[in-house]
This record gives sequence, C-alpha cells and structure tokens, in this order.
Amino acid sequence: MPQTQEDILENQRLFKNLGFGKGAIGIAGVDGAIDCTHIRLVHTRFQNVDEIYRNRKGYFSLNTVIGPRMEFLDIVPEWPGSAHDSRIFQNSRIYTRYLEHQLNGILIDDAGYPCLPSLMTPINNPVTNEEITYNNIQSRTRNIVKRTYGVRKRRFPCLSRGLTTKLLCSTTIVVAYAVLHNMSLRFNGNLPDDDSDEEQDEDVHVLEPNWQSADGFAFREALIERMFNA
Repeated sequence: MPQTQEDILENQRLFKNLGFGKGAIGIAGVDGAIDCTHIRLVHTRFQNVDEIYRNRKGYFSLNTVIGPRMEFLDIVPEWPGSAHDSRIFQNSRIYTRYLEHQLNGILIDDAGYPCLPSLMTPINNPVTNEEITYNNIQSRTRNIVKRTYGVRKRRFPCLSRGLTTKLLCSTTIVVAYAVLHNMSLRFNGNLPDDDSDEEQDEDVHVLEPNWQSADGFAFREALIERMFNA
C-alpha cells in the first residue's frame, strides 16, 4: 500500500477517475480494488490435505487477494482454494490495518466480501437512481482488477497453465510474479494486451460472504448520500 500522504492522495485520485462515467462522478477515498483469483496447482503433493486446496471449479489452487492499480498493492498467497474470499480478507494483515485505523481509506470489492466501513461492495438489489448509478461507478472502479488479471495471464502464462512445483515453492512464485510485475511497471511501464474477457470464467458465480457487519451498510448509505446530494 502507498506509504506517504502524497502517494495515498495520488492513488485515491486515480481510483476516483476510474469511476468517471457520463456524470463524471467517482468514489472518493479509494485505496485499492480487491478480489480473489485461483492459481492452478498441477501434480503438487499436499501431504493428505489435498481436498482443502480444491476450489469450487474442481481444481487444486491457491487463493491470492490483491489490491491493484495495475500494480499489486497487497497479496495473500498462502490460503487454499476452498477458503472463502471473505475469510481470507478477515484473516489478512490489511484487514487488521484498517481495523486499527492504520489505513483510513476504503477498498472496492465484489459481493463475495462483506460490506464494511473500509470495504465497499455493490448493492445487491438497487432500487433508486442513486443506488443504480453507485453500482455502475463501483463496477467501473473495480474493473481494474479483471484487467490486471488479464495482463497477468499474458505476462506469466505459467500461472494459467498451472504450477508443478512444491506447495511452498508455489507460494513463493506467486509473490515473485507480483514483485516482478510491479518492477516492470516502475522501470518500463509497457503492458501486454490484457485478457480480461477470458478471465471472467474463473469466478462467474460469486459466493456471498460468510460474515457481515451492519456498520458497513450504514457507511455505504452515507457514502452514496455524499456522492449525489453533497
């Protein structure tokens, strides 16, 4: 995550711009977009715990949670494929940092995560024009995740074909590709064409979070009120 106040504000400005549509409205205070993806593990030995590494698509995997601005801001590669997105986030260092107010912005995510004061999800059944517009803005902002995953498939095709290494080595590889990707952006800046349309087939059906805080809904309502009536 950005460390200096200048970098934090620049990060939030760029994320607000991502949400711009016809009404030129974005979501203020966004630190990053977060999601889960799965990395195939092929011929990996799991020491009799293989089933917990099988995700709902039927193959063995690791979950990674990232917060990208086309760069990886945070990554959690050690959870098995059967773990729910929201459980991974609840046990992550970045969740603790928001909980302890070390970070004061918000993350944008899909409906697989709980709606929290630091985690803004889409509204499941929007009714008002403001709620529908908020969902559209939230979706445009979050789309950076799918674009980043598409670039990942082009830049590191081994992650799409599957890793054949030992489990511990696989988690190291996942972190290494994120570091190399970020270094490439910093020193080169050229990206391969993204493959975002193909990435959609990994997580077509989003499972609802296994925990929820009422404070998040109130915060989201207040955010929408500020966006359209301030």
